[in-house]
Amino acid sequence: MSRVLREALAAKKTVFGGWCALPCAFGAELMADAGLDYVCVDQQHGLIDYAHAVPMFTAIERAGAIPVTRVPAAADWMIAKALDAGAQAVIVPMCETAEQAAAVVSACRYPPEGTRSYGPIRAALVRKARDTAVLGGEPMCLVMIESRKGLENLDAIVATPGLDGIYIGPADLALGLGLEPDLDKPEKEHADAIVAILRACQRQGLVAGIQCSGGASGRKYAGMGFGFITIAKDSALLQAGTKQELARAVGETANPAAAGYT
Repeated sequence: MSRVLREALAAKKTVFGGWCALPCAFGAELMADAGLDYVCVDQQHGLIDYAHAVPMFTAIERAGAIPVTRVPAAADWMIAKALDAGAQAVIVPMCETAEQAAAVVSACRYPPEGTRSYGPIRAALVRKARDTAVLGGEPMCLVMIESRKGLENLDAIVATPGLDGIYIGPADLALGLGLEPDLDKPEKEHADAIVAILRACQRQGLVAGIQCSGGASGRKYAGMGFGFITIAKDSALLQAGTKQELARAVGETANPAAAGYT
């Protein structure tokens, strides 16, 4: 039986995870095997479709981590298919109102709590259960607030019954605030927005999640009170690691970009 995200969060103050943008089950397995609590398969901005996502979920579980996914949009059928395939949580982008948050929650839950149709083709297998209370109640539902409108409606969004948490993509949040997109932003408006989301989650007893540029950033956010923290992305690690080794190969003081290597 696969690990359950709710149980992991109940047992630990903070869970740390990785992010997959590349459609590669072995890559997902390598990240999971490194000791991460969860690995998120990005079906929104990553190069991953449903046919790639399912074997990636399997590989993540086999390596001992928890499979999570970001769906491309707040479409009920996308959410249901991800959960039916065995994702332990869905992260849904661009939530701006409580009504949108409620629709996302409804898509995650079976009647009478929601509108999810029954067909847990793989979820029933990995959870060893066909009970809707288990299959509908265990998976977690997180939405992303990425715009000024979402921030304006923050208190109403976090008060949505059945919502489990908010996940922050700092680059998208920056873009929504009219700033240049990046993970580590110095602007006060951006920092204030992150703290506002964290505090709103804490008031409602929700999980606050965030995408980070690395372990040091993740440690900072864990200290602030975030509980669901992504510290590594496969595509970024691959490129950064390659650049680092190339720099060492051409000389520690050499600039690979200036030398025409990148």
